[in-house]
Amino acid sequence: MEQLTVVKIGGNVIDDPAALTRFLTAFAGLTGAKILIHGGGKIATQVAEKLGIQTTMVNGRRITDQSMLNVVTMVYGGLVNKQIVAKLQTLDVNAIGLTGADAGTVLAHKRPVKDVDYGMVGDIDEVDSGRIQAFLREELTPVFAPLTYCETGDLLNTNADTMASAIAVDMVRHNEVTLVYCFEKKGVLSNPDDDNSVMPDLTPAVYDEHKAAGTINKGMIPKLDNAFQALRSGVSRVVICHADELATAVAHGAGTTLTV
Repeated sequence: MEQLTVVKIGGNVIDDPAALTRFLTAFAGLTGAKILIHGGGKIATQVAEKLGIQTTMVNGRRITDQSMLNVVTMVYGGLVNKQIVAKLQTLDVNAIGLTGADAGTVLAHKRPVKDVDYGMVGDIDEVDSGRIQAFLREELTPVFAPLTYCETGDLLNTNADTMASAIAVDMVRHNEVTLVYCFEKKGVLSNPDDDNSVMPDLTPAVYDEHKAAGTINKGMIPKLDNAFQALRSGVSRVVICHADELATAVAHGAGTTLTV
């Protein structure tokens, strides 16, 4: 079975042109089939602020009313996605920019209101891995913005970590999948104030301990919840690493490797 590397990039790397270029150069150098899923939250927040639209975050997730959905669609599906695609072309990667609506690749439903009304936020129902595999067979590298669609034809803002996990899990039908989450930290930290306190391995039990103690919190919680779920669902390997260490992490030499 062919190896596939699914990479999610987010955090401050998206906001830093030099850091993003370094990351995309490393991504371009990965051998074999690959898929990229990106965030872009801070840019969306900045654009929203200029338009007078308030940003509200709960448990590391963005509240998305219709005005904010318009902003994230412009920023995620437009500006950030196409900048990444254009840069990858110059690095000899034949990239194709997508949202979940394109070719019906990621179908979702609007998240039901429970304790929090997240607005136009999507929980994923189905990934068309066959369609994505067809892109790969054509030697195209899919670059997904974190937007999905629902049966009413509406776009939905979807957590990029969740989208990466869902795509990786469904691609297990066709490939041996490695899932890598890249951001501005070297991995999962045992001490959030010490960037060198990287845990080389992380189990669910240790994760629960750090979550209870508050040393793992905010946006790391949905990231790790999705990462562990991917492992339980057939993804061969999940790594969390610094964007500058992508190649080393894929070669088993950096970051935090999750085990279940």
